[in-house]
Amino acid sequence: MVALPFHLHVIALIAILAGLVSVVRVSTTRRERLLGSVAVAGFAAVTLWPVGDVAASVSLSVATLQRLVLMLLVAPLMMLAAPTSTWVAVTRPAFVDAVARRLVRPVPALAIVTIVGTFTLSVPVVDWGARSLWARDLIIVGVVALGVVLWLPALGLVPGARRLSEVARAAYVFVAALVVTSLSLVWIFAKHPLYPALHSQQRFVHLSPLADQQVAGFVAKLGAYLPMWIVAFVIFSRADQRGVDLESSPLHWADVERELLRAERQRRRAHARTSAPTGE
Repeated sequence: MVALPFHLHVIALIAILAGLVSVVRVSTTRRERLLGSVAVAGFAAVTLWPVGDVAASVSLSVATLQRLVLMLLVAPLMMLAAPTSTWVAVTRPAFVDAVARRLVRPVPALAIVTIVGTFTLSVPVVDWGARSLWARDLIIVGVVALGVVLWLPALGLVPGARRLSEVARAAYVFVAALVVTSLSLVWIFAKHPLYPALHSQQRFVHLSPLADQQVAGFVAKLGAYLPMWIVAFVIFSRADQRGVDLESSPLHWADVERELLRAERQRRRAHARTSAPTGE
């Protein structure tokens, strides 16, 4: 059996180091530090050698498992590990605030995850990642970002944004599981391998390229359905009240501060329009 060559993945290592620094210096509670540590450990486990290299250039089934870990474990734990002050600071710029307010809505979030996620699994992108270390790491960063978009509506962490009811959150997570596995049926029923850049499956995972692709389809389905539907059931079982608009619900100070900031921005824009010189 030929040994898998070792590669140093610079972007992944930088992300891991940044995550560790964040856990130590940014997290304020034991819970946040625990969640952050698990997120960093999960990220390292599936992105560094050897798993990361097998996922990038050998096995679609391992690549699918990697994506599931990044989107369903690393991204939500990373989000939950960030204290409220971090969310306030990150979403404070007007452009980021506007984008975040739209991404907490289920339809835009699911649309982005479906379209961009399918694109990152297209043959040209997978082949590009298999041939370039930098491309592989950039794709990984993109997958984590997709995971953040996926969980924004369910976690309700954006200051000043409308939060879904418990029932709506459960329904969203249930439906989102179907989006994460958008290409699984294609992989299962394809008559030939779709990704020519993935090779040596027989040597490293003891599967033919077609069998590995079919396994990837089942891994995508079971790996998304089982954990996400369990989460949806847990959320639904805790639903004891209807969600209400931000204006009608008890507010955290971060929400109040964000609403005041938005009001001030609107006042400034209105003042700028009224004070702008008009042509003769």
